[in-house]
Amino acid sequence: MVELIRQGGPVMWFLVGAALIGAVVFLERVFHLHRAQIKTEDFLKGVYNVMQRGNVAEAVSICEETPGPVAYIARVAILHHDEEPEFIRRAIEGAGLVEVPRLERNLNLLATVAKIAPLAGLLGTVLGMLKVFMVMQQDAPLVPMSAVAGGMLEALLTTVTGLTIAIPAYTGYNFLVGRVESIVLDMEKSSIEILAFLTDKTLPGKKS
Repeated sequence: MVELIRQGGPVMWFLVGAALIGAVVFLERVFHLHRAQIKTEDFLKGVYNVMQRGNVAEAVSICEETPGPVAYIARVAILHHDEEPEFIRRAIEGAGLVEVPRLERNLNLLATVAKIAPLAGLLGTVLGMLKVFMVMQQDAPLVPMSAVAGGMLEALLTTVTGLTIAIPAYTGYNFLVGRVESIVLDMEKSSIEILAFLTDKTLPGKKS
């Protein structure tokens, strides 16, 4: 493996670095989004049951112990449960604006790896072919096949490596974007439901 990287020239080392970055970002995001996506319906039912008993502190504690943006939004909303509906709505919107960038963090980096890897591979191809033509120019008419083969191998290795990195990186990026969109949809639905619940006049502690 190390020998192939060496034969691929300096561009190969760049591609290896890009591959490592892409892999680290993907795995970190998968773990983060897995923790962020909870069973929203069950979580909210538990919070509502506690709130209906008038135990605000316990409801906040449940939210703090639960990971993910839905729990964070619920916590912010509950802390302002005795405010006017418009104030609660603005607090929920503010919480959402804080959480969405956390979900999308480093996704642009993964997209950059997917876009730049084939370009770097193309650069390696051009450099490899340039090396071939330089050897042919210097040693013509008796050109050693080993020198020509070295340049061709560099060109092919960088092309293959660039595409091998770009395809899974782009696939992983789209997968993560889909997960983020699913969580954001849960956030929007939960926000509407939480606001409706907290503005219910029959809730303990609400003014009639």
